[in-house]
Amino acid sequence: SAPTPNGGTIFHLQRVRSPGGPSIGCDDYLGSDKVADKCGICGGDNTGCKVVSGVFKHMLTNLGYHKIVEIPEGAIKINITEMSKSNNYLALRSRSGRSIINGNWAIDRPGRYEGGGTTFTYKRPNEISSTAGESFLADGPTDEILDVYMIHQQPNPGVLYEYIIPEANVISPQLPLHRRPGEPFNGQLELTDGTDHEDENLHRETDTHTGQSTGTFPVIQPGRFPSHQPDNQVPAVQPPQRNREHNWKQVGTTECTTSCGKGLRYPIFHCVNRISHEEVSESYCDTSTKPTPEEEACNIFPCPAFWDIGEWSECSKTCGLGMQHRQVLCRQVYANRTLMVQQYRCHHLEKPETTSTCQLKICSEWQIQTEWTSCSVPCGVGQRIRDVKCVSNLGDIVDDEECNMKLRPNDIENCDMGPCAKSWFLTEWSDRCSAECGAGVRTRSVVCMTNHVSSLPLEGCGNNRPSETIPCDNGPCVGKVEWFAGSWSQCSTECSSGTQQREVICIRKTEGSFDVLNPYECSFLERPPSQQPCYLKPCGAKWFNTEWSTCSKSCEGGFRVREVRCLSDDLTPSNQCDPQLKPEEKEPCNTQDCIPEIDENCKDKYYNCNVVVQARLCVYTYYKTACCASCTKVANRQSGFLGRR
Repeated sequence: SAPTPNGGTIFHLQRVRSPGGPSIGCDDYLGSDKVADKCGICGGDNTGCKVVSGVFKHMLTNLGYHKIVEIPEGAIKINITEMSKSNNYLALRSRSGRSIINGNWAIDRPGRYEGGGTTFTYKRPNEISSTAGESFLADGPTDEILDVYMIHQQPNPGVLYEYIIPEANVISPQLPLHRRPGEPFNGQLELTDGTDHEDENLHRETDTHTGQSTGTFPVIQPGRFPSHQPDNQVPAVQPPQRNREHNWKQVGTTECTTSCGKGLRYPIFHCVNRISHEEVSESYCDTSTKPTPEEEACNIFPCPAFWDIGEWSECSKTCGLGMQHRQVLCRQVYANRTLMVQQYRCHHLEKPETTSTCQLKICSEWQIQTEWTSCSVPCGVGQRIRDVKCVSNLGDIVDDEECNMKLRPNDIENCDMGPCAKSWFLTEWSDRCSAECGAGVRTRSVVCMTNHVSSLPLEGCGNNRPSETIPCDNGPCVGKVEWFAGSWSQCSTECSSGTQQREVICIRKTEGSFDVLNPYECSFLERPPSQQPCYLKPCGAKWFNTEWSTCSKSCEGGFRVREVRCLSDDLTPSNQCDPQLKPEEKEPCNTQDCIPEIDENCKDKYYNCNVVVQARLCVYTYYKTACCASCTKVANRQSGFLGRR
């Protein structure tokens, strides 16, 4: 046997000899010289069968299915092999029209397929390095006539076909006589007006030896196409034809199944007199020899192109004006298939729109319910707020998600009240009174600050300088003698070590006054020092704060703020202050309940204003004015407080 390009086998049986010894015959006897003939019969003489083989090499022009060869009933050892790898496909169909492999423009996977009474093995090597083509292999025998096709897509590399017909089934190779091998199997081949119908009828006569019709379509006249004999094919013996007075003649065709786009029609055969060509009753002709009508293509011109319109997409927006799209393709019907073609083929038709506006409902919108509040701080940067609601087209307040969040107005923003450059900053009052008995004072530090934290003259913050001292009294002094120490003078230096001076005198305190005594009178007491060292830098940092701002609300709880800074001894910002001692920057105020304001001009002008409230029409200016009292009452209830000052 010899391998074919795709791994199939062409059967060439030869006698096998053992190395260096006598041969072994096909009858398994040593020394026997019997060999199997082409029919596989040991010692046969090749008369028990017929081997039909050949190579289909014709160049094809039209894409699609092209008939290669017919496999007759009873065939065995079937081998259909593509001679090299290509983009073409082999196809197999029964004479009854049932697809076995690669039918209806669908490519099957390689594997085993049942058909024609046997099992075909379909191989399609897919290795990149492989050059082998496709193949059909079957052991047979077949129980019906099978047609082999090529789905032509690129130049034909050649297709080898081979099968064996046992003696009882020997017939001529079943190449269709009505076309050259490889012509498209669609009936497009037509006879010219000058066709000799007498010769046509003669060629359609039934083979008396096989009982098979030798042709069912008009034959090719001699000289019209070169004759074709498949390579290596054994010529069939043409038996003598039997003369009859009547035979079957094609008198026309059926109506085409479609008006365009490739339909089908079938030849019509009637029984006629061979001499006069007159139609007679079918009983005069042998019904077993009546040709089987084969389909042929008709009206093969494409149908007019048309616009295929798809469904509209969903609207791009759930409310308001959006866009929707659809697919519009130019298509044409051909051979019962709808194909997409280039758009210029549909230029005779107006192209439908591919985009359109859409609106599912009217969108809700943002409405500003209140004006901005006062800034949260009297100076510097603070915040202010306002009420923003999402309102439907019916005037109802709905969830914020119903409105476009990207378009939502701000309901909080920063406000700059200007730099706190001319504010008084104060420390807390001192804990000790300046006098142990009688009237004294408690002190605090007061400084006017700019935005870059520097001291200003008194007029920089105005004339309302906060007091630096506050009176204090630790009780009456009753004739007590004591040393009285005055205030310390400034440090003799602005930094580092220095000295401070003060005056120390001996006094006797009485109710509301004191008398200065000789220092001797106080000698029994420890004299306070009149001088002490001082060190100005570093002196440490202290908390300074401004006065409280005005309360943000006049009732029902507001807040007020002040600015607090940590300053070192040289009045520069510092981070050395104790955080736990930092004064509060914000505190609640005016927590008492509000007393509603009565507006004499805010009255209901209609008796049925309760209907306006129920219909939620107070969002409109007209109804808000006409039913002022009712709408104001509802607004106060919704906002959670009565009145705002």
